[in-house]
Amino acid sequence: MNWSLRACGRHGHVTYAPVEQPLRDRLRAETALGEAWRCLRCGDFTLGEPHGSGPAEDAPIVLRGHALRDATILRLLAVFRWAKGLLVLGAAYGVWRFRAHHDAVNRAFHEDLPLLQPLADKLGWHLEDSGVLHTLRTVLAAETRTLTWIGLGLLVFGSLLMTEGVGLWLLKRWGEYFAVVATSLFIPIEIYEIVEKVTWLRIVILLINIAAVLYILLSKRLFGLRGGHAAYEAERHEASLLEVEASAVAQ
Repeated sequence: MNWSLRACGRHGHVTYAPVEQPLRDRLRAETALGEAWRCLRCGDFTLGEPHGSGPAEDAPIVLRGHALRDATILRLLAVFRWAKGLLVLGAAYGVWRFRAHHDAVNRAFHEDLPLLQPLADKLGWHLEDSGVLHTLRTVLAAETRTLTWIGLGLLVFGSLLMTEGVGLWLLKRWGEYFAVVATSLFIPIEIYEIVEKVTWLRIVILLINIAAVLYILLSKRLFGLRGGHAAYEAERHEASLLEVEASAVAQ
């Protein structure tokens, strides 16, 4: 499958008329139906006026090659953020629902717990020493006001994750900064959780977040790294020029 042609079929061709005459002559063709311009993405000629014009270095960067790789990675991170955000928002909803029925759940827990004791004795399970039971008792003992703050905190956290995902999916500069700052703030918490209890899931999530922060920081030259914004824009202009030249000489 030609992914460039597939993208053009979905989103349309990307044509550009550079002011540099040699490139312009190679990108333009005269046909019986009128002028045609070579697409910067797939390399085919398409009839009609070009979508833009100007210096070759200012041509739009189409999603192929290096740009396509970066976009794919950022959008995979966006999907990961959305999935995590949905889980957090689901937890916030659960806490809110539990808060509304806190007294009833607490009463049912203490009334039904003795019924589990005979089964626990047969299984040799020390019910009173159970970590799960201890956690449930801690949650049930929480005040309604505490549960409200926990629910609001989860709601804010989930909203941040969803916003971060939107910025990354749309390939926005603000989304990259937002992702680095938001992810970095929670890395110490994730390290603390691993220190408390080591699990493979926690380790994998921590490594993914650290790799994401380093990748975005270095590849997008954020916060002045590797020349900062000026070097990033120069790289984008160079990529645009290379795209124009590659399309111009395409056979």
